Amino acid sequence: MKKLAFTTLTLTLPLAAAGMAFANDFTDMEPVTLRLAHVVNEQDGFHVAATKFEELVEARTDGKVDIEIYPNASLGDERTLLEGMQIGTVDMGVITNGPVANFVEEMAVFELPFLFPSPEAAYEVLDGEIGQELLDKLAEVNLKGLAYAERGFRNLTNSERAVNTPEDLDGLRIRVMENPVYTDTFRELGANAVPMAWTEALTAMQQGTIDGQENPVNVIHSFNLDETQSYMTLTRHTYAPAIFVMGMPAWNQLPPAAQEVLTEAAQEAAEHERQVNAEMESEQLAELREAGMEINDSPDLEAFQSAVVPVYEKYGDQFGDYLERIRATLQ
Repeated sequence: MKKLAFTTLTLTLPLAAAGMAFANDFTDMEPVTLRLAHVVNEQDGFHVAATKFEELVEARTDGKVDIEIYPNASLGDERTLLEGMQIGTVDMGVITNGPVANFVEEMAVFELPFLFPSPEAAYEVLDGEIGQELLDKLAEVNLKGLAYAERGFRNLTNSERAVNTPEDLDGLRIRVMENPVYTDTFRELGANAVPMAWTEALTAMQQGTIDGQENPVNVIHSFNLDETQSYMTLTRHTYAPAIFVMGMPAWNQLPPAAQEVLTEAAQEAAEHERQVNAEMESEQLAELREAGMEINDSPDLEAFQSAVVPVYEKYGDQFGDYLERIRATLQ
């Protein structure tokens, strides 16, 4: 017991000292409140990331930077949030990469299907030189990229039938994010791809105007999609990052010490969310099965990968040299 207490103390003291050092930088700073918005509920990984970020920032700035979190799309859908950040009506958010790629096209390289074989492979690219370059490009559209959290590996659900091969998708109306790579991916798979905002998709599934959607397990679980979707296929077809992003109007009002805190806190909160997502997935799948959802955990992935080859032929050279560099990094 004494050994455990000593170990904890030795780990805690450097963190406390670091926190004091941060706080000393903010003695003369005027307090500021930053509104951080996201479009999902409080059970979702985005909220896990946001609350961890809030905790870290407020502690390290001695409360001089206050983070107010607005979940559940209370300030608008993701495109609306990004546009608000550009003009200063929203300060920051945790935003799915797909909508961000509508502002910086090169970021859509991450949306290519079956690009990353594992979460660890994705983290290597996102947290490295390539990911940082793309975050920096957001400045060209009056946004500031801080770090990559995650939406995670996306999977297919639908209300009509079990799906094991692309042929099983024929004619199904599948909601996809408002991003052309996703739209074309699911059209190549044989579905009727329907781009729409997530808030609209929830209503459309309840009303039966769409048959299905694709999202990570954590989203499927936190939004109780088993109530409208009877079938899930663990295609893991795309790894979707999410981005801690600020508007430049909010970023530029902060002193350098606060900017440093926000950048470091965003990275730590992102890594925390990744760990939570990994720990929770098996439990969430078990609960969805118990709720009656039929889950195919071994679909014919080779057939899915073959079907999306035309997506690479169409988009492979539209992202500069990023696709080539990502593949080189993953070799």
